[in-house]
Amino acid sequence: MLFNLFNRNKEKSEKKEDNYLTLRIRETVQETPDTMTVYFEQPEPFLDYQPGQYLTLILEIDGKQVRRSYSLCTSPYVDPFPGITVKRLEGGLVSNYVIDNFFPGKRITIMKPLGNFVTTYHSENQQVYGMIAGGSGITPIMGILKSILVNEPQARVHLLYCSRSREMIIFREALEDLQSKYPGRLMINHHLSQSGSSPDKVSCRLNEEQVKRFYRENFISYQQNQKFFVCGPEGLMNISLSALDSLEVPRDIVLTESFYLEKKNESAQIDPEDIVSRPVKIILGGEEYAFDVGPKKTILEAGLDEGLDMPYSCQSGLCTACMGKLIAGEVVMNEDAGLSKQEIQDGYILCCSSKPKGEDVVIQIE
Repeated sequence: MLFNLFNRNKEKSEKKEDNYLTLRIRETVQETPDTMTVYFEQPEPFLDYQPGQYLTLILEIDGKQVRRSYSLCTSPYVDPFPGITVKRLEGGLVSNYVIDNFFPGKRITIMKPLGNFVTTYHSENQQVYGMIAGGSGITPIMGILKSILVNEPQARVHLLYCSRSREMIIFREALEDLQSKYPGRLMINHHLSQSGSSPDKVSCRLNEEQVKRFYRENFISYQQNQKFFVCGPEGLMNISLSALDSLEVPRDIVLTESFYLEKKNESAQIDPEDIVSRPVKIILGGEEYAFDVGPKKTILEAGLDEGLDMPYSCQSGLCTACMGKLIAGEVVMNEDAGLSKQEIQDGYILCCSSKPKGEDVVIQIE
C-alpha cells in the first residue's frame, strides 16, 4: 500500500515537472531603445516548439511568483537558439524586470511552449501570405515568416508593419536582410504613426482604407491561395479584421493573436445580485479536487487559493494555458479570445476568465 502510494505521488510529481523547464540565457540583444530579445541555450532534449507559439516565464518579483507569456521570435527551422522579445512598458512589472535583470548565464523557469497562432508548412505550397503587425506584434510573425521563406520556396509574404518611428522598428535590420535574401518573395510595407519619421514611409495611424489598399495591391489576383496573420494591439486588430471582413476575406484563413486586452465589464454578464459561492470539481492529473468559487473569484483564482498546481499564464483569456474541458454544468466565460470556435463548440473553457453558473460544474484539465 505504501509502495503504491509512493509510486502515485512520484508519477504526479513527474507529470507536473513535464510541464516546466529551466532555460539558461545565452544572450540578450537590444533591438530598439525599449525592446530587448532574450536568446536561451538549447536544453537537452531540444526545446520543441512551433513558430508563433509563446513561452510562459515564471519569476519571483518582490517575493511573489508572477507569470507572463512572451511570443517566440525565432523559428526552429532557421534559428539554433530559441528567443523571446520583450518591450518595456509603463508600469509593466514583468517586462521591465526582464529588461533590467536578465543577463547571460541566468537561469529561468518556463512553462513549455503553447499557443495556436501557428500554421503548417509544405514545400509545394504556393500561397500568398498577408501579415499585419503592430509594435511588438511582430514577434511571433517574425518566426512564422522565416519558417515560410525557408520551407515554402514557391510562397510569397507581404508584411504590413506598423511602428511609431523608424528607430522603433523591431528587427529592422533582420527584416531588411531577409528582404535581400529572398527578393520578390518578402515584401515589406512599413507604416509609421509619427509624422516626419521618414520621407519614404507612410506617416499616420493605420486605418481601414490603408488595410484595404494593402489587400487590393497584393492579394486581389490570388483569392484561392491566401492566408493572413494579424498580431498587435487591440485597435490594430479591430481595424484590420474589419477591413478584411468588408473585403469578404473568409475568417477561417485569418489567424489572430492579440497582445493587449482590456478587461470586459463583468457586471454586464453576471447578475450583480449573484453573490453566492458555488462548488466546482477539477480533474487535474487524474486526481479530483473539489472547492468553492467565491463571487469575486475566477475558477483559476479559487483553485490557486486551494494550493492546486493549475496551469496558467496571462490570466487575460488570451494564451489558453489555463484551458480545460467542461465535463458538466455551466460557466460564465468573460473572455474567450484565445479559443477557436471549434474549441468552444467542443466544450473547452478558460479557467482564468470563467466562473461557475449553477451547481455541478466539473472541469477536466489535461
